[in-house]
Amino acid sequence: MDLGRSPTARYTDGERVLRQAEISRAEIDLVVNSIGDFDDDNRAGIARTLHRISGIRNRRGQVVGLTCRVGRAVYGTIDIIKDIVDEGHSILLLGRPGVGKTTMLREMARVLAEGRRVVIVDTSNEIGGDGDIPHPAVGKARRMQVPAPALQHETMIEAVENHNPEVIVIDEIGREREAEAARTINERGVQLIGTAHGNTLENLMLNPTLADLVGGIESVTLSDEEARRRGTQKTVLERRAPPTFDVLIEIQDRQQLLVHRDVTISVDAMLRGELLDLDLRYRDEDGAVKTEKQKMAMASPAVTGRRGGRTVREGRETLRPRSADGNGRSQEENLADQKTGRNGGAAREGRTLKVLAYGVARNRLFQAAKQLGARVIMVENLPDADVLVTLKSYYRKRRRLINDAERRHTPVYVLRANTVAQMERFLIEALDLEVIPSDPFETAINEAQQAIELVNAGQQSVDLSPVGAATRRFQHQLARQANLVSHSYGKEPQRHVRIFSTRRNY
Repeated sequence: MDLGRSPTARYTDGERVLRQAEISRAEIDLVVNSIGDFDDDNRAGIARTLHRISGIRNRRGQVVGLTCRVGRAVYGTIDIIKDIVDEGHSILLLGRPGVGKTTMLREMARVLAEGRRVVIVDTSNEIGGDGDIPHPAVGKARRMQVPAPALQHETMIEAVENHNPEVIVIDEIGREREAEAARTINERGVQLIGTAHGNTLENLMLNPTLADLVGGIESVTLSDEEARRRGTQKTVLERRAPPTFDVLIEIQDRQQLLVHRDVTISVDAMLRGELLDLDLRYRDEDGAVKTEKQKMAMASPAVTGRRGGRTVREGRETLRPRSADGNGRSQEENLADQKTGRNGGAAREGRTLKVLAYGVARNRLFQAAKQLGARVIMVENLPDADVLVTLKSYYRKRRRLINDAERRHTPVYVLRANTVAQMERFLIEALDLEVIPSDPFETAINEAQQAIELVNAGQQSVDLSPVGAATRRFQHQLARQANLVSHSYGKEPQRHVRIFSTRRNY
């Protein structure tokens, strides 16, 4: 409700105008006088309900707009992760506003309170509802209200010191002091359940205020020997301390979660650009909970120092590593060159692909299809599309069309930029085109895997073909994962990796 505008209702599937007449000052005042007092964060509520009313004020402090958010207790929302909750881990929920973090947090508090001492630190009364009596949705959990949002960290410490909890539940950790208080609570042996804004673990690692929740990141300088063993530069990013939370859950939408079962392993793997194992959990059309194992590699240059690209296939988010060859070109650029014949490669013609382009330059997409010899038909409606292709900026904002595509399990491909090379890469994956010759990066990785098998079978050592520095790093990682030793020898451009057994004297 905004003064001088028509009132609107916003749903998950769009916005609707409730009436054409404008909101008057009298109507704004009526709502304000019917609810509780606004806190420092301009939030108020209705006693013993989960509804939240937020105000917008003018420069004189008068309320000129209201956001009335309907709160509901939804039972059974944690069935999808009940096994993790029952294990007693400290859990952090990540997700964009409105995706259902607080609803899931409230249900966790209720379930845990059936057998443990649970205290909720309720800053805006959104978990337990407004008023002095908590909403029945929190069950037996006790609720501590916070005098002002800036004092949430003090209330967190007070809860531990005064009320002997086994579990502390916190909503919206957003300040540095709150992150420090969460670490203090965890080190005292209390289980933590909390939420924070952000779509992925990557967002949290790059957030200087909240990075401490996952251990924090610092730049360290390695010795020559250690840098050579890792196959990296001497200055690398490392995790600064143990994470505050054991498990991190990315809420992609209300029916789909991505679970990091061990935050320590996930953060370390992401910093080193290694593969990490994740659980993708979702409900199918029949409501049954499904779990898929996924292997991902972080490709954010801000995290790994490497150039990277992001791909989403079949509604499941996958981060794919990229490497640079000896000329500094990325794996993606080399692969695109091979498909178009610029490096002597060729691609066979694939099937016809119906594409819904959202924010993507269609003329360049047609150009990419022409160079690949592929047939692409542009469609305007999601039900007619085989795939949806969009830009990273649109995907991050989670537009309605993107959410609809993921609910329908329509494959979604995300491009970093409106370039022909990016679109060629998209078409290559969507049409499953063959590459002649094979991708140099994949060839190098396959060669390293074959060498590992030979060394494990008894061969003393195996020299790999010369490749670029970034690809060599991936080969060293494979050797380390197999508990073998590897070093780089020679000078560029003939520098190569040698893999040999740990039993070898060198």
